Amino acid sequence: MDVNRKQRQILSVLARPVRAVVEGAGLDFGQVREIRMRIAKPLIVVYGNEERLLPGDGKERHIVTREEMRETLEYVSHYSLYAYEQEMRQGFITIEGGHRVGVIGKAILEQDRVKNLQYISSVNIRVAHEVIGCADKVFPYITKDRQICHTLIISPPCCGKTTLIRDLIRQVSDGNAYVKGCSVGVVDERSELGGCYLGVAQNELGMRTDILDGCPKAQGMLMLIRSMAPQVIAVDEIGAPEDIRAMEYAMQCGCTLIASVHGRDMEEVSEKPVLSELVRRKRFERYVVLENRKRPGEIRAVFDQRGSLLCCGL
Repeated sequence: MDVNRKQRQILSVLARPVRAVVEGAGLDFGQVREIRMRIAKPLIVVYGNEERLLPGDGKERHIVTREEMRETLEYVSHYSLYAYEQEMRQGFITIEGGHRVGVIGKAILEQDRVKNLQYISSVNIRVAHEVIGCADKVFPYITKDRQICHTLIISPPCCGKTTLIRDLIRQVSDGNAYVKGCSVGVVDERSELGGCYLGVAQNELGMRTDILDGCPKAQGMLMLIRSMAPQVIAVDEIGAPEDIRAMEYAMQCGCTLIASVHGRDMEEVSEKPVLSELVRRKRFERYVVLENRKRPGEIRAVFDQRGSLLCCGL
């Protein structure tokens, strides 16, 4: 995505005083990861791998006001938070460009489930980043006979797993020197992979990709199999028991899985109750472990289904 376009999209949802502070900071929006607003707290920008407390009006720090929070939420929701109740109960709203606006406040419960949020006190604008080609180095290790292997991406938070899986989807869908282009079904429960806005994907996921947006992963995988007959299914951040059951069903139906999970390494994932059985039975053929020493998306190591090291430090 063009950096100037990205900048316009983010600035358009910020309250005017906050917008002025961010614009005055002279930030390169290619490096902006998050903009965090908390009522009565300093405005914080995650820039590259560091936090910056932005000044405003000659002060050392700009303190976010309740009015600035209200104005920002009006821009984010097009003046109707009620219209975004479905998204609000998940804790975020996706805006144009695929950027995700996380919201936190007082939870409204209905039968012990979150129905909505009110009295919003914190907002986290996570800037969507597409890095075309970031998966290039890993393809020789996760493909065979021009087909993608069942692949699990293991990553701590903020290490670029969503960015990597997005580029994997695009290249598997379009095809490259290592894999023949094929149909890909994406279950995008949090609207992060495709970044759909008004039903249109804001991120490039390839010409043979079908996106099921805002649907729970387990239910979405079954829906895709029944309706679109994908050759590959991609999901982000698995973990619930129903996710694992749906993945096994998809594998039995002949679909190849690309998935991601939070974790530091193979050992930690092998100890997760819902994943340990899949690891033990060697259901995934490749494990890609990420880290963030210098930049998000660094590939620490790739392992095969037996846990043998195929490569490191890509």
